[in-house]
Amino acid sequence: MAFSRLVRFVPKSDESKVLIGEPVDASIDVGLAIYEGKDVEVKPFTGSSILAPGERTENVEIIKTVLSPLAQEEVGTIRCIGLNYVSHAAEMNLSLPEIPTIFLKPSTALGNPWPEPCYLPKITQKDNTGDYESELAVIIGKTAKNVSEEDALDYVLGYTTANDVSSRTSQNNQSQWCFSKGFDGACPLGPVVASTSIVPDPSQLQIKGTWNGNVVQDCPLTDMIFTVPQVISYLSQGTTLPAGTVIITGTPPGVGAGKKPPQYIKGGDEFRVSLEPHIGTLITQFKNE
Repeated sequence: MAFSRLVRFVPKSDESKVLIGEPVDASIDVGLAIYEGKDVEVKPFTGSSILAPGERTENVEIIKTVLSPLAQEEVGTIRCIGLNYVSHAAEMNLSLPEIPTIFLKPSTALGNPWPEPCYLPKITQKDNTGDYESELAVIIGKTAKNVSEEDALDYVLGYTTANDVSSRTSQNNQSQWCFSKGFDGACPLGPVVASTSIVPDPSQLQIKGTWNGNVVQDCPLTDMIFTVPQVISYLSQGTTLPAGTVIITGTPPGVGAGKKPPQYIKGGDEFRVSLEPHIGTLITQFKNE
């Protein structure tokens, strides 16, 4: 890998540019540091996309605004796995699936990290059933089709954090979930992509979701029903996954819909997804459309 961790950002030196680069501090939580108003130094790469980063330069830029690692036109369709944690299936009183449950989000669902807000659609506000889902996102780095589980990780560019923002009433009204989970901005992503060189086994990560300062999700990825290699292999059967494909891999227990009584996000709320080690925190603030 040409990088350990990458971010896509607008630099303070020229707000008309979008750059990609590697944080100078290898241990910094970029999302949290930006939120706290700290200067985050980055060494830009010569390329214009994380899919073709080029070479790292020795210049140093300061992040003005951090962006999703990929632009909308780079991701195609976001592939999503539902019900992929043993303990989440238990909290929802559902049987474990025998094969992965698949749904899609359009590229327009891609959202940037804080300070860009995530807007709760008017249809979600009707009965206030918007929900969060902390997730590991996998970014495919080269075209994959009919790959084996043994070779699946060879196609991974890196890993980042995602929030599968959902509208539960719309979800429960239909057997298909694309509409209820595909609203504009309903997949905040980023900000840091950690390469497979520093995350060789994603099952060793720990995912945490924090809602208005309260930890509501905290789970090891060893609780996944279908591993990352299994998911990639399954999705690639008879189907081309182009470079830039984003796969979000399911949420652990603790979603609002699983609480008794259910609790849902509203305008003004803040949600944080963190993946440790190496990846850090995705912060999303919600506003009403």
